[in-house]
This record gives sequence, C-alpha cells and structure tokens, in this order.
Amino acid sequence: MKKISAIGEILFDIYPGRKTLGGAPFNFIYHIIKLTGSGNFISAVGNDAAGNEIIQFIRKNEINHGYIQIKEEYPTGAAVANLDENKIPHWEIKTGTAYDHILREPSLQKLLDEQTDCLYFGTLAQRAATSRDTIQSLLDSKRLKFFCDLNIRQNYYSKGIIEKSLSAANVLKLNTDELKLVNDLLINKPFDIVDLSKAIAGNYKIDLICVTMGEDGSYLISGDDVNLYKQSISNVVDTVGAGDAFAAILCLGYLSGWDIAKINKLSSEFASEIVMIEGALPKDDLIYEKFKI
Repeated sequence: MKKISAIGEILFDIYPGRKTLGGAPFNFIYHIIKLTGSGNFISAVGNDAAGNEIIQFIRKNEINHGYIQIKEEYPTGAAVANLDENKIPHWEIKTGTAYDHILREPSLQKLLDEQTDCLYFGTLAQRAATSRDTIQSLLDSKRLKFFCDLNIRQNYYSKGIIEKSLSAANVLKLNTDELKLVNDLLINKPFDIVDLSKAIAGNYKIDLICVTMGEDGSYLISGDDVNLYKQSISNVVDTVGAGDAFAAILCLGYLSGWDIAKINKLSSEFASEIVMIEGALPKDDLIYEKFKI
C-alpha cells in the first residue's frame, strides 16, 4: 500500500449556531486514514480553544498529530458561513491564521523520505508566504507523486501559484469553474472540458486529470482515455466535503493502478455517500467498509 501525506489547511466551518471541522486537506487525509489505516497530515493550529479541540479530535481518532504545528501568535483557521435567502453559504475565510504559517521543520523532510509516496496539496494554504514557501519547497522531489486538488477559494490564488501547482502535479482535480480559470490564465483555448484537460495534461505532464461537474458527473482524462460518469443521488443532505471524499478514492485508485472507469465510478459512489450525511466527516466508520482498499 502506498503511503500518503497531505499538507494544508485545517479549520472550523462556522455556521449560525454550530461549527464543523473542515479544510479540504484534512477531510481528504481523514478519509485516506479510515480507508487504509495510515496517512499523515501537515498543518498548524493556534494555541487556543479551537486548536485544542482539533488536537483532541485527532487524538480521539488515533491520527498522528506530530506534524501539526502549534502557533502561539496566530489563531486556528476559521471559515464563516453567511447564508443567503436560499440557505446557501457564502464563505468568509479568515486570514492570518495558523495554517498560513506552516514552517518547513526538519521532521517534514524525514516524513517525506520515509513515510510518503504521494503528497496531497491545494492552493488555499499557499496564499501566505510562509506556508507557500514550505509547500512549494516540498514539490521538487523526483521520487514522490503529487496530487493537486486545486480548490480555488475566493481570490486566494495567483497565476504563479496555479502554474507551480500544475507543474508539480501527477494528478489534478478541479471543477468546471476552476477549469475556466486555468484556461483564462494559462491556456486560452475555446472552452471544451476534454480538449482543455488534454492541453493542460500535455503542457504540464500530468498523468490524470479529473473535472467534477456537480450533479452532472465527472470526467477523468488520462492520455487519450476519457471517462464520464454520473452518479444518481436521491437523498442529498449536505454537499460539503463531497469533493474531498471523491479525491480520496481518486488518489487511491491512481496509486493502485486502476483503470479510469473504475476510479471514476468508485470515487463518485463514495462522494454520494458523503452527501447523504450532515458535514464532511462521517459520525461512524461504517460508511468506509465497502470502500476499504
């Protein structure tokens, strides 16, 4: 079994009257650990009540917290949901938080050398210089595979961040809006999901590209192989975290050498299980049983 690590944000999503633990890299690695029994997470939290709550949750779930740095001078990350008249959240992601200040400690190189075959990363945690420098310094390894879930949030990206991320990625996951953004910034072709994905893969030497389209399904493109899969879901409770669940199976399928039709189907099925529960993380582990690798 390949060893997977993730680096990036961990935060609380704060809704009126409640909060849930989140952050795409953490959701992703949580699923990986539940599915495979191993995985490591690199991030930072504040030395505050929210940070203590996160560490307690991680310990309770028997996840290694040794690579989660504690920051005295910065608060734990938070994203505040402002609900519109249709109860759809519009997020205000707090800046100047602990995960913006992840340092490249000596232990990180040891983790990558000894316990990592694939590193997951995104763009949000690259918005501030300290974490950006740390993440990008880890992307130069010739031995590792890199899984980039682009996860563009608000205006926390730049052409340089996206270009560096694509240049490192062996696997790229993005949605149609993000594909349009990448096209506008880097490719400038007529918008066609398959043609654009092939162009990006060719330009940046990416093995596998996934484009998610919400209820319209998802495309997987690898070389000349193209697969479109649409999962029918009848009981949607909460779509938060569906993409992170999809990413977990996508990563495992790629590392296991599955064909793209199998990867797309199982990734979609797992994501559909997550949208039928409240929040990004299941309350119990039964959901993982039929997807364990």
